[in-house]
Amino acid sequence: MENAIFARTSVREFTDQKVDASKIKPLLKAAMQAPSAGNQQPWEFYVVSDRDVLAKLGQAGKYSEPAGKAPVVIVVCNRNRGMHYPEFVPQDMAACVQNMLLEAVNQSLGAVWLGVAPREGRMEIVRNIMNLPANLDPFALVAVGYAAEEQQAEKRYDESRVRGLKDFDFAKLA
Repeated sequence: MENAIFARTSVREFTDQKVDASKIKPLLKAAMQAPSAGNQQPWEFYVVSDRDVLAKLGQAGKYSEPAGKAPVVIVVCNRNRGMHYPEFVPQDMAACVQNMLLEAVNQSLGAVWLGVAPREGRMEIVRNIMNLPANLDPFALVAVGYAAEEQQAEKRYDESRVRGLKDFDFAKLA
């Protein structure tokens, strides 16, 4: 299989095929393998497959619609108390979600990262839908399923955005 980094796409349309738990657990393992500041591992996860809850999550924000169409949504939350490095929690969480998305490629699943934090309005809606405890903040929704149609990842390398390394021959990377 092609490297997951270069094969990953944002999948927003899914088939009705159910996703087996044997494919979801590796996503969670990959997410928890992410680096975090001081190894604080601020993440917590809610795996949602209930159609009523998915429908509500699909209306949580302007771009949340794929959550209502997916067979599974992972609500990615972070602890908001007891963190040694709270200012680095967003970076920790971003690494966590990216690992999950890359593992979705390895599991032949489609997925999309739907932002929740730092938008307070979206956070409050998801907090209420999920009835989250006060010590957790919703960070993102990751809609997961089988892609309704095959997508090709676009090539995004842009040499004009690279500075330095004047002696390095970037032409050989093409």
